[in-house]
Amino acid sequence: MATTNSSSENFFATNVLGHPAGLFVLFFTEMWERFSYYGMRAILVLFLVSAFGLGGWDWPREHALALYGTYTALVYLTPILGGYIADKYIGFRKAVVIGALLMTLGHASMAMEFEPIFLYIGIGLLIAGNGFFKPNITSIISQLYKDFPEKKDGAYTIFYMGVNAGAFLGILLCGYLGEKIGWSYGFGLAGVFMLLGMLQFYFAQKIFGEVGKKPLMETEESKAAALDFEGDRLNPFTLFDKVIIVLVTIIGLVWIINDPASKIGGSTLLELGGVDYSNQTILVGLVLFLVLLISRILRYPAIIRDRMIAIVFFAIFTVCFWASFEQAGGSMTIFAKDYTNRIMSGNYATLFLISNILITVVPIAIITWVLYLLFKQTYKKYLLSNVILGFSFLLIWALVAWMINRDMNSNAFVIDYLAIEKPILDNQGLPVLDKATKEPMFTYEVITESTQIQQSDKVVNQQVTIIEPIEMTVGEEVSIVDVDKRGNFIFLNKEKAAILRNSFKSNEKSTIVKATVNKIKENEIEIPATWFLILNSLFIIIFAPLFSKWWESKYNPSGATKYGLGLVLLGIGFSALAFGSMGIDQGAKVASVSIIWLVLAYLFHTLGELCLSPVALSYISKLVPGRMIAMMFGIWYIAIAIGNKIAGSMGGKIDAITEQYDMTTFFLIFTFVPVGLGLVSILLNPLLKKLMHGVR
Repeated sequence: MATTNSSSENFFATNVLGHPAGLFVLFFTEMWERFSYYGMRAILVLFLVSAFGLGGWDWPREHALALYGTYTALVYLTPILGGYIADKYIGFRKAVVIGALLMTLGHASMAMEFEPIFLYIGIGLLIAGNGFFKPNITSIISQLYKDFPEKKDGAYTIFYMGVNAGAFLGILLCGYLGEKIGWSYGFGLAGVFMLLGMLQFYFAQKIFGEVGKKPLMETEESKAAALDFEGDRLNPFTLFDKVIIVLVTIIGLVWIINDPASKIGGSTLLELGGVDYSNQTILVGLVLFLVLLISRILRYPAIIRDRMIAIVFFAIFTVCFWASFEQAGGSMTIFAKDYTNRIMSGNYATLFLISNILITVVPIAIITWVLYLLFKQTYKKYLLSNVILGFSFLLIWALVAWMINRDMNSNAFVIDYLAIEKPILDNQGLPVLDKATKEPMFTYEVITESTQIQQSDKVVNQQVTIIEPIEMTVGEEVSIVDVDKRGNFIFLNKEKAAILRNSFKSNEKSTIVKATVNKIKENEIEIPATWFLILNSLFIIIFAPLFSKWWESKYNPSGATKYGLGLVLLGIGFSALAFGSMGIDQGAKVASVSIIWLVLAYLFHTLGELCLSPVALSYISKLVPGRMIAMMFGIWYIAIAIGNKIAGSMGGKIDAITEQYDMTTFFLIFTFVPVGLGLVSILLNPLLKKLMHGVR
């Protein structure tokens, strides 16, 4: 223990914004890791559902969201194993480096998008790397501040800002490159910054002294804690308990992996005699888990038992919260791409450009100032690390300047193309009428290079607006393509058109559309679908200090009330989308809903997250005896993983629900369930306060 204390004292010898310089080494390492995670997460679903031959794979939405849900679930499970390996065998610092390296290789593999195997290898490496990285970088902070508990809250607050800064920049830049230039560029950029983050950490790690270098030394106290973890003295794990834990773990992992495998590959791991037992298997796993949970809770002393019951309530609310909140990277991104009017014109375009420049440049300028303060303290001792970190920020500034310049120099072109008009018929062969106008509704089959037009076909002119940083003239012939068969057209230069033509098999028809420039429009810009995801990080940065002051005031509500508020605010966010979707026809493939509904949704979702997410971990640490915290944090990660998996599965129903009912119905599900559970949480406040036995 003497070595650790000495290391901590050396660590506190430098000062940046009232904290040791080493904290900011961890700040920037975490920032680049979150850059890579959220940058990739922002474009994964869009990549999977976009046209094959242009980088995308043309998957159905249900398949894409099944894979998305499995990925986001597993990244919350592997930290349990990664933390254990670091604690026992390799130490926190090696685990961080190994995790960062695995994630770098994962992003590199995903950038090679021409073969499916590379995507699966990449996702596997990202999941494994996250398991090593996520729990251990925060463990380094915990160890460094072990003898300075009064500074720990401030340290984690600064660290949390690094998380949001990385998420903001990753979504902004990886999303922009992926959508505007090519998906492989978005995946590749995520890998570049993960590599830079790993290198700057590796070459500066001496700043931490001995902390995290080796596994923690085993003392009598830690041995007792280990015994308590493996078999709590008050409630020993029986052989029956351990068998159920193994069974539930295997069942859960097989089911999570089987979901996308069965949808995408058409074969299920849980098929027997031609019958798919997926639903029955997960039901058995759930029943076994409940048996384990109830049997263990009943064996605890009264006060601990009551507090554990309270945690179970909070865990249920947590699963439901994340099942809805994580629609952000799935169905809400699809809604932004296909159903939202993202073309701004006139004064609105100017206002968006100015706002986007400000919300991009100002945060980066602030973080660059923090970087300068770190340089002043550490550039002599850790020159190579600082050079790498400085280069990464030069790259960020260059990308931001390029992005702003590209937007400001883009032109909007109204493009004419031909389509075959066909009436929409019901099951009896009668025309379907529009609900509002009572006029017959039509579909429009785009005429491509390969379309054979029949004499009976009614050919009509259609228009689409294309925004590109190029020069074209009225009357010029151009090539365009519908990237997802939903009316989302992009311009093809000669190189892209040639690549797409070469991707068609001999028996496949070309999807390239010959079109003509009809008009050139002034002052228009298209907002990337991924841009809306940055609103979460932006709103957290704005509102987190206000919520922090609220929690410290005399008006600080109880835990159950905070949970209730979080769920209600989440539901209100989805109600905005439900209301905004009311004009979208049943089964519609595209629409042009105002962006204000998405902005409001992300605002209320963030307010809900601030009520619930930070409170959750705090209550575990307060309600659970110290000897059980590690186990309960593991269970909590499992709850979040379940929520993420449900999010992918529910989001995958967007097409089925909108075709049978409408888009409003889809979002109302995510309105009523969270609001209902939020009200239940508030009503249960007296009971939960009683179960918590004085813990606030």
